[in-house]
Formats: sequence, structure tokens, C-alpha cells
Amino acid sequence: MRQELHSLQVATHGRGLVSIDRPVLGWVRQSGIGTGLLTLWCRHTSASLAVQENADPTVREDIERYFETLVPEENGRYIHDDEGPDDMPAHLRAMLTNTQLSIPVADGRPVLGTWQGLYLFEHRRRPHRREIVLHLIGA
Repeated sequence: MRQELHSLQVATHGRGLVSIDRPVLGWVRQSGIGTGLLTLWCRHTSASLAVQENADPTVREDIERYFETLVPEENGRYIHDDEGPDDMPAHLRAMLTNTQLSIPVADGRPVLGTWQGLYLFEHRRRPHRREIVLHLIGA
């Protein structure tokens, strides 16, 4: 049994879903572990992780619109606004989604469905550099 640990830096361009398939799949392949469990951990309270549709970009647009409706930015609605009006909505969106994912690995690849992709879900309006910690255990 082996373990590997890696920190992935992801640049965002503001609110939305950013594909992280390429660096994650590349790192898993490079690890040499064929069978195991991959854990992804987002080290932020205003961003999250998602496994989502990777073929039709309108799915991601609809998800973003849905979260705008579910957790709106409204002046005076929230007490916490230290970093601006998108601050508390970003925390709530992260709380409603996932900051950690666990994905089985087989044949040196995360076991994802045909139309599934891995995404960092940025909940803030301005660009950020986000860190995702990858942990892989297996043989």
C-alpha cells in the first residue's frame, strides 16, 4: 500500500465551475498507483468541489444561475460582508456543496462516468488562486 500527496493550484476567473480534470487525472496517472482511493480537499470556505456534467456547458450555466437564485447577493441581507457583498453568499454556497470528494481509482484512473468531470466551483466574483489537496492511497 502506498500513499501520495499533492497540492494543486487553480486560478479562477470569478464565479463559476472550473474544470480540473487534466491536472488531477495527470497526477493520478503519474503516481503509478493503479487501484485505490483519491480524495480531493478544497482548502477554502468560499469555493467547493463538484463532479458534474462535462459535455454540455449549458448544464454548468444553469447550475451557476440556480445558485444565484438559491443564495442571492442582496445588500443588507447578511451581517457578514467583510470582503464585500459576495462574501457571505460564497460561504453559504460552499456549505451547500462539497469541499471534499472521494473517488475510486482503477487502472490508474479515477472511476468517473462517461459524462462526469471534476470541477472547482468558485463562489466569489473576483479571480482567486485556490488550493486543492490531492491524497491518493492504493497499490
